[in-house]
Amino acid sequence: MQQHFLSSRFILLVSFLLLSLNGCHKQQDQGTGMPPNFVLPVTMLEVSPTSVPITAEAVGQTEGAKEVEIRPRVGGILLKRKYNEGSAVKAGQTLFVIDPEPYKIALNQARAQYNQTLARAEQAKREKKRLESLIESQSISQREFDNAASDESISVAALAQSRANLKQAELNLSYTNVTAPVNGISGRFQFSEGALISANTSLLTTLAQVNPIWARFSFSDNELKKLGGALNEKNVEEVSIILPDGNEYSKKGKINFAASEINPALGTQELRATFENNEHQILPGQFVRVRVTTGKKDGVFVLPQLAVLNSDQGKFVFVVNEKNQATPRPVITGEWKGKDWVILGGLQAGDKVIIDNLIKVRPGMPVTNMPNFKK
Repeated sequence: MQQHFLSSRFILLVSFLLLSLNGCHKQQDQGTGMPPNFVLPVTMLEVSPTSVPITAEAVGQTEGAKEVEIRPRVGGILLKRKYNEGSAVKAGQTLFVIDPEPYKIALNQARAQYNQTLARAEQAKREKKRLESLIESQSISQREFDNAASDESISVAALAQSRANLKQAELNLSYTNVTAPVNGISGRFQFSEGALISANTSLLTTLAQVNPIWARFSFSDNELKKLGGALNEKNVEEVSIILPDGNEYSKKGKINFAASEINPALGTQELRATFENNEHQILPGQFVRVRVTTGKKDGVFVLPQLAVLNSDQGKFVFVVNEKNQATPRPVITGEWKGKDWVILGGLQAGDKVIIDNLIKVRPGMPVTNMPNFKK
């Protein structure tokens, strides 16, 4: 009777356990939304080590290689502007014309003065030569000869002064044509025609030389450490510009200035790069991104950005184990390279990383490789 009672109790206990396990399986299937024995189709990427460039980007601003203020060397009435604002001009091209008439008159006066002093100098020279023969025969006193020699020296000095005045007058007349000192893009016109301008002070316009074009930027201490230390012309392999529209400028640049110390106020190293700009595609004052490459890093892995997930413990990916099960794997990430993420640690060559359908993946879930599977 007792044995029959124990057997009945065992049967009831086993039945209870079976019902409990069945309920747990049902609850688990309802939680995942997947039927029993479901295998999730995913796309797997078998990774292999590769090399990526060591780069960093910074916001920079462009400037002309030469930015010149155009000021007149002589004053007067501004007669004419001979360029279009914002247009490209060439070195030596006339930009403005100042009323030349006063300077033509000054030149004629200087030329007349020069001719007058030249005649006096020649007369003094002839007089001295005539008295040289007389002083030898003692027909004149030494004082008379000395006076003639002094007159000649004075006339020679006056001639030199007159010649300098003539040269200055010629220059002043030439300065009435204000020319461009370099090739560049002209700025806005500051004075209207007919205005009275002053020599060396009135700012007529500005001129920016845009070929080559310069880009100023800077990197912080942490960014410099990633690049291998302070930068200079020798350890930078390549400099490129990312334009405001997101496209990379076709011409590569090179460093033409690197500060020898860290700015104590900002904690950055100031840098400047020069780029060829024949087609004037880049204008001074533009904000761009400057990418600097100092070398390459070997033995890293590259994954699509969507394959890298976040958790409280850090970043991780799902790899497929030998049982074709999804297994989370913590990874050490580097920088983004386009649409990919550089993985510095956590993966080994040959690992199969799940790169899509990740919203449905759970640890330990069976998966199968479906390269053409669409999410």
